Amino acid sequence: MLRQPHWWQHRWVRYGALITLLALSGLVILALVREQTGTEGLLVGLGLAVLPVPLLVAAFRWLDRVEPGPWRNLLFAFAWGACAAALIAIIANSFATRWIATATADPSGADTLGATVIAPVVEESAKAAAVLLVFLFRRRDFTGIVDGVVIAGITATGFAFTENILYLGTAFGTDQLTGDSGIASVTAATFFVRVVMSPFAHPLFTVLTGIGFGVAALSGERRHARRVLLPLSGLLLAMGMHALWNGSSSFGELGFLAVYAAIMVPAFGLLTWLVVWTRQRELRTVREELPVYAAAGWIAPAEPFALGSMRARRLARVYAGRHLGRPAARVVAQYEAYATSLAFLRHRGRQGRAGADFLVRERELLNELWRRKDVARPALDHAARMTAPPVRMPPPPWPTYGTYGYGQGPAYGQGQAYGPGPGYGQGPAYGQSPTYGGRPPAPGYGHRNGHTPGYGYGYEPGNPPGHGHGYGYPPGPHPAANPHQ
Repeated sequence: MLRQPHWWQHRWVRYGALITLLALSGLVILALVREQTGTEGLLVGLGLAVLPVPLLVAAFRWLDRVEPGPWRNLLFAFAWGACAAALIAIIANSFATRWIATATADPSGADTLGATVIAPVVEESAKAAAVLLVFLFRRRDFTGIVDGVVIAGITATGFAFTENILYLGTAFGTDQLTGDSGIASVTAATFFVRVVMSPFAHPLFTVLTGIGFGVAALSGERRHARRVLLPLSGLLLAMGMHALWNGSSSFGELGFLAVYAAIMVPAFGLLTWLVVWTRQRELRTVREELPVYAAAGWIAPAEPFALGSMRARRLARVYAGRHLGRPAARVVAQYEAYATSLAFLRHRGRQGRAGADFLVRERELLNELWRRKDVARPALDHAARMTAPPVRMPPPPWPTYGTYGYGQGPAYGQGQAYGPGPGYGQGPAYGQSPTYGGRPPAPGYGHRNGHTPGYGYGYEPGNPPGHGHGYGYPPGPHPAANPHQ
């Protein structure tokens, strides 16, 4: 008899508690900011602080286009940064600064110490909590560096949004008291420094933490030390960069500009290059990993090329939308996302980093592709033809570049899997083959050399008795490497 879960273990209870926590944090934040800036200052700060948010969110969403994560993760990250992390920072920073001022009887020194030491530690830790939560509880959506960068960047964007409301609202209140307005006002100066010059400051700091979590996600499940030390290293770098940025204001105007020009801008450029390079590497992974599924009949032969090009992906969505409507374009976008996840999953498996649910997850992704193939395949085929390089393409199925061994056998996978050396493997491939026309090919287990776990794909969409192809996993050499075949 299955044990019924407790009421607090239901998903809707957890989601409800999280939404309630974030909503209450947001209300408290609004009350605190309004108390410091007044209603008019709150509204002015809100109107000015929101300006860079769409641009930053769009930039991080653009980086995530290869394997876009679900919107719920981004909404959570932004809400956590704007509400929970901001509330933690306001309370902790105020408490620590007051305690230091009381203990040292030096209010000005306490403000400087609080800005350069306390604030970076508190704020970066609070923002890192969102990345940690997604890393732990949305593991399927957190597979590499780009995912860490996007979650960290969106969290920091939310945090900077709330912080800018406070600073801009306070500056507006100061101008109301002094009567200043226009370019000479404190509000204009604050807006220029925080929104024009450095809208990327908080995202830049927290992205270092995200990179640490992203590299940890690329590590094997058993490398516990790396999975702990890498995020901590990223967090420490984020704290150090944040402390340097906050402390630059105490160096005078020239010191601030020197830190901005010599450290902040180059660091931003370097991280931008790293993330764009990582995105191109992800597209290359898609092109290299998907041909085995094309050879097994799960996807069309031209799809690995189309799915490995952002231009071809866009053309496929446009083609589907023009001929079948917007719902078809969404189906193609879903197909592209599932195919990319499948390529990354197989890449992790080939490197020995796949989890225990590898086969279950692979089967889920293959089924999602099969359900959408009738709409997606014509669009991707059109995109592949429109973007194909001006060379003669090999006939399908495209070669697997000598990385995947396979064997043939009758239906239900009674075939041989090639081992890493010359000759046949010792064990059967067990690659299942469908027995009726039109059914998708089914993956199965196998052994290579009698002891190494293999992985087989049966493929025969005709009637029985068909012949299946067992694709060895881990991959061995192409059968052409076995001269006695």
